[in-house]
Amino acid sequence: MSATDLASRTCAPCSGKVPPLPAEKVRELLAQVPAWSLSADGQRIGREWKVLDFATALDFFRRIGTVADAEDHHPDLHLTNYRDVRVELWTHAAGGLTENDFIMAAKIDALGVALKG
Repeated sequence: MSATDLASRTCAPCSGKVPPLPAEKVRELLAQVPAWSLSADGQRIGREWKVLDFATALDFFRRIGTVADAEDHHPDLHLTNYRDVRVELWTHAAGGLTENDFIMAAKIDALGVALKG
């Protein structure tokens, strides 16, 4: 499965208790979104960008929000130093990572954003 394949998929609804992915599957899916990194505890994935400016960061968050609402899977969004963006994904209902997190990572990557030179 490629990042394009992941980006074309739809997040599955999380009803009831959803089990987190086993470590082997996490590694397999993480390879499809190589700009993302696994947290030290293995429970989240994250990515950082240094975007062009504050307005670009806010617009990027707005576009991520549109996708997140459509997929009903919402990341944590962090903005520091007016243009340093960090996005973290995990599935709250699972207490860890599910395929939905990697689908969202691929969809976020597909959005693109203007970066600071």
